[in-house]
Amino acid sequence: MTVRTSIPTPAGVFDAIAAGPPGGRPVLLLHGFPQTGLAWERQIEALAARGHRVVAPDQRGYSPGVRPQRPADYRMDALVGDVVAIADALGWDSFDLAGHDWGGAVAWWTVAAHPGRLRTLTVVSTPHPGALAAALRTDRDQKEKSQYMRDWRETPATEDRMLADGAAGLRALYGEKVPPDSVEAYLRHLSEPGALTAALNWYRSGRPEGAIGAVDVPVLYVWSTDDVAFGPAAARGTGHWVEGPYRFETLPGVGHWIPEEAPEALNHLLLEHLRAHPGR
Repeated sequence: MTVRTSIPTPAGVFDAIAAGPPGGRPVLLLHGFPQTGLAWERQIEALAARGHRVVAPDQRGYSPGVRPQRPADYRMDALVGDVVAIADALGWDSFDLAGHDWGGAVAWWTVAAHPGRLRTLTVVSTPHPGALAAALRTDRDQKEKSQYMRDWRETPATEDRMLADGAAGLRALYGEKVPPDSVEAYLRHLSEPGALTAALNWYRSGRPEGAIGAVDVPVLYVWSTDDVAFGPAAARGTGHWVEGPYRFETLPGVGHWIPEEAPEALNHLLLEHLRAHPGR
């Protein structure tokens, strides 16, 4: 059974969903835009049923207790710092990390900065930042798919468009691939004053400082052929940025919202990955 919980950190208090025995192998799940920790509901249930301790926080800007106003407060170093601070608050010296969409980007940068803290990494949809950067330079398809990132840096025009007519623009992003109850929960959450701007600040914060290199923890990368945000060039290139054990899985005919659109397939892959790499 999942429970709502609060996680105090130096940056503020994060809201989260948690399940599983307190002494179970710890797994942290990072959501993307425009969602919350609820995006991982089916994975939380599956992992907890196998004895894992699972926590899915509402990340910076999505948790009211950690919602700074400046885009600069959403730079990657702050987002990575949140992951480590949450793990510290939970008493997790080492843990398994999974991320989807923006949560996937944060996961890649977290393992690059703190490889000793992670047993394994699972990234859903989001290619390694180095592979994505290469595709943006050379692949027309990825350039077109990423145009929305530039468009959403407009403020407050983007918020106005997304929230107009009962948040019709925001609702359309889910493309009828996300369960209706979850969509309504996301829309309520992001319609709160300042919430959508905070979420969009992830796009407005600027590029991460410094460069990211290859990672050497065991990695599972799951990509889907109908993803509207990430194309095959970056997905296939991700393996060049992993020096440890690597598994690349493609889900044919599945869109961007893999944790909710193909939960059984993702659960199977994730559980296999954790069993294969017990770590420390």
